Amino acid sequence: MVTIHHRYTVVDGHQIFYREAGLRNRPTLVLLHGFPASSLMFRHLLPQLADRWHLVAPDHVGFGLSDAPSADKFTYSFDSLTDVTENLLLQLGIEQYCLYVHDHGAPIGWRLILRAPDAVSAIITQNGNAYDEGLQPEFFTAVRDYWREQTPRTEAGIREALTLEQTRWRYLTGVTDETLVDPVTWTHDHDLLSRPNNDKAQLALFLDYATNLALYPKVQRYFRERQVPLLAIWGRDDPIFGPAGALAFSTDLPDADIRLVAGGHFLLESALEEVVPIIRGFLSKHI
Repeated sequence: MVTIHHRYTVVDGHQIFYREAGLRNRPTLVLLHGFPASSLMFRHLLPQLADRWHLVAPDHVGFGLSDAPSADKFTYSFDSLTDVTENLLLQLGIEQYCLYVHDHGAPIGWRLILRAPDAVSAIITQNGNAYDEGLQPEFFTAVRDYWREQTPRTEAGIREALTLEQTRWRYLTGVTDETLVDPVTWTHDHDLLSRPNNDKAQLALFLDYATNLALYPKVQRYFRERQVPLLAIWGRDDPIFGPAGALAFSTDLPDADIRLVAGGHFLLESALEEVVPIIRGFLSKHI
């Protein structure tokens, strides 16, 4: 049986929870979750990879079991979340690693790469966007409205994303067999999203998400210059980041391995058996 460690540490004054598996003297894979999830999304993947790789999956500040300070005590931005992640890796002595990003985890990962281009040896992006083509218009209409102006009307559109109904929608949309998705996923996420004052923290991150689009050209230039090995494994029916976002990686990385898999935003919940051999094959080849 593979041992999964559930650890806490203090980074920049905040208690951070992370899952760790595999021997520390093996190549490291850092897994960064998205909204509204936590490292719980990797609970089935970690045991499938820990025989050959060292895995670290933190919960971002404001998510999962990590601290969720109020927005007046912590600046909820992707730069700030990157600061904490960067300092966690320094604390753990992780200097070289492969990066696995999903959703919100992608802009955190891209910032890590731009800060230390030599640290990342390969990238796995699971519905982690880096191109305008990946933004599904129907979903991002309300988000763009909020970017333009913060009014009670536009804020109400964003607050929909914090509801139990919308959290469930994220997990089930695009999944052919909904019985494969454990309801614990969306109930767990919603319970943690509903912590006191966490709504304002999430609103701040949605507003700050506009900075990620402005960062895309720098990330794409990094891809062109470095030609880093990249696997884009994508739920092809994701209502948030569409398959065009996966295909776009080949624009700057002609050798990118792009896989469109039947499923939605949280591919590991419904297509784990298909995804694991692809990920293992990529890691074996490049790490």
